[in-house]
Amino acid sequence: MTIQRQIGFWIAALVFAVLLLFVLRGILLPFVAGFALAYLLDPLADRMQKLGIGRLGASLLILVLFVLVFIITLMILVPFAVQQVGAFVERIPSYVARLQELANEQLRPLLDRLGANGSLPQMQTSVGNLISQGVAWIATFLQGLWSGGQALISIFSLLVVTPVVAFYMLVDWDRMVRTVDSWMPVRQRETIRAIARDIDRAIAGFVRGQAMVCIILGTFYAVGLTVIGLNFGALIGMTAGLLSFIPYVGSLTGLILSMGVAIVQFWPDWTMILATLGIFVFGQFVEGNILSPKLVGDSVGLHPVWLMFALLAFGALFGFVGLLLAVPLAAAMGVIARFALQQYLASPLYRGGAPVVIHPKIEDRADFDA
Repeated sequence: MTIQRQIGFWIAALVFAVLLLFVLRGILLPFVAGFALAYLLDPLADRMQKLGIGRLGASLLILVLFVLVFIITLMILVPFAVQQVGAFVERIPSYVARLQELANEQLRPLLDRLGANGSLPQMQTSVGNLISQGVAWIATFLQGLWSGGQALISIFSLLVVTPVVAFYMLVDWDRMVRTVDSWMPVRQRETIRAIARDIDRAIAGFVRGQAMVCIILGTFYAVGLTVIGLNFGALIGMTAGLLSFIPYVGSLTGLILSMGVAIVQFWPDWTMILATLGIFVFGQFVEGNILSPKLVGDSVGLHPVWLMFALLAFGALFGFVGLLLAVPLAAAMGVIARFALQQYLASPLYRGGAPVVIHPKIEDRADFDA
């Protein structure tokens, strides 16, 4: 088979997979969630096998413990989150009105001296419109996720099908990997294996490491904001930690929300307002200099802009299923793009001479970061 036919075959396979994902997106959520759960728990099952526990017993034990922890966590957090979110949404109009009032009081003397006092009402109207548009956009985005992930409508299906799928995938994981590996083209098998290892390293490094970062940051923000007495501090802190999965979005969202609430609640006590700011500055320092380098590392290769684009794009196209697939697909495309660039730089098309054979290594990617 010529190289052109091989390229055509894989492009056709990719198009077919995307179309199939789009058509079946309404029922895929429990299966994608189960696959993701099995992928995350597979290393633990492998370690238990090394301790002498059979694969079936290890998979069953891990899944039962995970489901129990998940259910207990939901029973504790969901009632609190529902109550806090409802109360916070009710208070948003009063917070916005108070912030506009404070801005009017503090900015009016400055605008009087600058001769631009007449622009203050227009600024307030613009701020109000901007906030309204932001809330409407968030509501539209969440509605799109809900409608795009129609399996969420059936919570029973999600809670029952996902553990079953995860269990069978976890039991058969190694056998499935060997089977898929046997299907790879013989001549390109080693290259494909190298790319697959890089993709696995990127996905595992980011997902597992970033999940720990989110948990640690969310706990720190929630505890810190609660200790200083900020209204809805626990909710804002946990939200900031959860959104830290998207680079810069979590910390920026938490900072804006907490500073807005702090100004309304503590004004004119600048000590507490600066304490609120200090919590997020310290959290960002710890994340950037300790947590992310230690838990995520430098070998993941997911650029923040590329990751944000992937999350928004796949979320808009495929709903909640798209959010689950965004990180692994972004990591895979990044690894493949780096490999393609390496092949181009070693090809006669770039060098104008004989090709240089190189092997894909995620560590050697200084010229390209996708």
